[in-house]
Amino acid sequence: MTHTQASRTEPARGPIAESDLQLQERYEDELIMSLERDQFVAATATPVPRAALSPLTTVGLWALRVFVVLVSAMVVYTFVTQL
Repeated sequence: MTHTQASRTEPARGPIAESDLQLQERYEDELIMSLERDQFVAATATPVPRAALSPLTTVGLWALRVFVVLVSAMVVYTFVTQL
């Protein structure tokens, strides 16, 4: 069993070493390069499940959205009034 195969079967136990990350990326790149175009499109079109976020994180993200909308409105208002 190669190092890459072993790392896929064992649970993560801490930070990933840079060399392990490069090996994993290289393996994934080789896998992607071996796919035909329609296989690649089908594989990348698969939706990713939602991340499980804590309530505090959800509130923080909503606050960030509101902040972006308010700042965008201020920028548009300033631009229009300076015409």
